[in-house]
Amino acid sequence: MRVRIFEVRLIAAALTGLWTLTAVLVLLAYRPGGPVDQLVGATATLPIAISLAALRWPPVARGGRWFVTIVWVGLASGLLLVPSILDVARQLVAGGPQTLLPSPEAAYPWALALAGTSLLAGLGIARRVLGEHAPRTLRLGRGALIGLVLTALSGSLFAGAAVANEVALRDRPSIASRFGPTHPMTQPPACDGDVYAGTTAAVSLSLEASVDGRSLGSVQLAGSRAGSDVRWAADVATERSLGQFGFARIGSEAWSKTPRSPWQEVASGPVDGRTVDRQMVSVALAPGNRMAAEEHGLEYVEGAPARHCRIAVDGSTLLAALPELTWFAPQPDLHRWRGQLDYWVFADGEVGQIDGAVSGEASGLDVSGLQATLTFTLTATERDQVVTIARPVR
Repeated sequence: MRVRIFEVRLIAAALTGLWTLTAVLVLLAYRPGGPVDQLVGATATLPIAISLAALRWPPVARGGRWFVTIVWVGLASGLLLVPSILDVARQLVAGGPQTLLPSPEAAYPWALALAGTSLLAGLGIARRVLGEHAPRTLRLGRGALIGLVLTALSGSLFAGAAVANEVALRDRPSIASRFGPTHPMTQPPACDGDVYAGTTAAVSLSLEASVDGRSLGSVQLAGSRAGSDVRWAADVATERSLGQFGFARIGSEAWSKTPRSPWQEVASGPVDGRTVDRQMVSVALAPGNRMAAEEHGLEYVEGAPARHCRIAVDGSTLLAALPELTWFAPQPDLHRWRGQLDYWVFADGEVGQIDGAVSGEASGLDVSGLQATLTFTLTATERDQVVTIARPVR
């Protein structure tokens, strides 16, 4: 019995650590403003108390089958928490969307993890109050009731505070946002609706690649676009390319720049081949690719309401949408690669941010190893503003 108590306490300690990490993230990084954003952080600590109760009074069953069930409830709660914590960490640390509960799809893992933690605590409290010799059915029923009350109480307090704060922010629109319109009552279009790239935009692209955990380098690109006219500069540091590259096009004229060389006039090539956000939207976010898009709810990105959407993407499509991948390999072969692409559609019907990740066999990038991964973040801000593309100085 002592061994079983130790094992359950070990699981409860792990859950306590995970809930503590969640609370620390919210307390330190969730600062969107609003009247009760600190209360949101305070209510995020409630699951810690619940998991500590399970640690102090661990639920233990004498029967082997019931004990295995208890262990699996704890393990399942932890498995639900880990990816959810990573998602929230990326969201909060990046300083992007402020919404903690944007949709049921994002909230249900937290609810299930909280229910599992509360059930462990409830069974332990019931065993402590009724005594270990009380009938099993009585302890089980009492423990399930306590777990339900703990789940409802802590979950409703946190969700109520988070939703109340976000409603207050919605009614207090930002004066302006570089990502798009800020009027709170304007609804962005559906994920599978008509979405566009802005007529003009300030574009940026961050691109990284790795193989078996080893970095293959990164690309940092920034520039401006006006229709099909574009000019950008990219700092490239990969195993195949190093230095600053550039591209510019005005009408039928085009120029390119390679490291340690001045701008050179080149053939303009395909109209959208190097327009960054416009190329990505027209290829990767074509209507056929968005027919089965997942909706992850409404979020605020720097004060601008946006609809968060997700689609599956294959390597060939990403290569056509993101020709900058050739800085990692002259002729990438990504036809067996698979991944996902998240995009945010704003109230003007335009895409302002796209995050993507694909992975596949390392040979696709002509490097030794087993699995390679490509991740990127693309933003298109200050859309539809007056932009002038200047000719490069040769």
